[in-house]
Amino acid sequence: MTSRYRVEYALKTHRRDQLIEWIKGLLAVPFVLHSQPTAVFEPQGETVDQMSSNAQRRYAEIMKDVEEMIKDHIAHQKNGTHDRSKLKLLVPSVGTFFTPLQLHDAFLWQDQRRYISFRRFVAPSFNDIRLILNTAQVMSLVRGGPLELVTFDGDVTLYDDGQSLMSDNPVIPRLLGLMRKGTKIGIVTAAGYTEAHRYYERLHGLLDALNASDIPLALKQNLIVLGGESNYCFKFAGDSPDLLKLVPKKEWLLDEMLLWEESDVTELLDIAEASLKDTVKNMRLQATIIRKDRAVGIVPQDGSKFHREALEETVLITQKILDMSSVGRRLPFCAFNGGNDVFVDIGDKSWGVMACQRFFGGIEGGKTLHVGDQFLSAGANDFKARLACTTAWIASPAETIQLLDEIAELDELQQRKQR
Repeated sequence: MTSRYRVEYALKTHRRDQLIEWIKGLLAVPFVLHSQPTAVFEPQGETVDQMSSNAQRRYAEIMKDVEEMIKDHIAHQKNGTHDRSKLKLLVPSVGTFFTPLQLHDAFLWQDQRRYISFRRFVAPSFNDIRLILNTAQVMSLVRGGPLELVTFDGDVTLYDDGQSLMSDNPVIPRLLGLMRKGTKIGIVTAAGYTEAHRYYERLHGLLDALNASDIPLALKQNLIVLGGESNYCFKFAGDSPDLLKLVPKKEWLLDEMLLWEESDVTELLDIAEASLKDTVKNMRLQATIIRKDRAVGIVPQDGSKFHREALEETVLITQKILDMSSVGRRLPFCAFNGGNDVFVDIGDKSWGVMACQRFFGGIEGGKTLHVGDQFLSAGANDFKARLACTTAWIASPAETIQLLDEIAELDELQQRKQR
């Protein structure tokens, strides 16, 4: 049973997405008005089909209204008055949209799979709306095509937390399918290694399959890995023992990243390390401090498990201390909860995605999709990718597979329409 503490904790601002919660509230009204839970006990009452038809119509109308509000917000973005849009007034935390969202069609798509309109006792949920938004984004990208670049987080997105991308992972043929169509692939991961073999250990299933495939060499080279959020870049190289080769910084670093001073990097990591040490001491955590060239973090000792609350407390404290420091205002960074560790990296995934876009010749945010599992406002390292491109919020590697299947199916439907 869910405790009152857990309910209240989940309602904290840093644990919520304001846009999803707002849409969830809008859909709660037709659920109350049109769902018929008493029909279970009254055989002469409204039939399931009648109830679901009425509920679906109202849900779809609301999603269409939100779709139009997003279009209005985009128009304000183009005029430089995004802070005056109706959507911004209703959802102050809403950010930049790179494309319109096909919310009406996406709702009908997901309703055919999740039977949202048929439910009598369970209102449209956070996860329902999250998946509708994913589908709406994919529909917009496919219909406005082509989808030029897809970037992925690693853990919990392509493979289970702490695991590797093995040769039998069903995501591999789907990634290769994207590459056959000319879509570029970037794996933007928090794992920060300076050696190619460390990334090969984590991604060998995909790298081996790509190397052995009949995909043309020019398309094979459309796979890169951006490590440490935005600090190390490797590209596919079939002639390398690890099938990856380090890319010179001049080929992918953004102009703004060239201005990052090494003295600032050292100062920020020093402050972060001091904060982590204090938190470990104050909260009696059995943790080991790990310092890298461009990151610092804590991991549990002896394979133990940190409590979620301890992880988030550590992230929020470190984030606040760095935000208040002068170097934290000069240099971008990311403090995040990795599931059973906490790390602070120089840069963040917005820079990582933009570096991928630059490497491939300057791909626009409206032609790029970032897929990740961490999009809460604090302690989540995929969150800032929203500054660089469109995004899809998934909750497991299985959902990544479903999303890639959606892209393939919608792309096929689009091709049929154009014939």
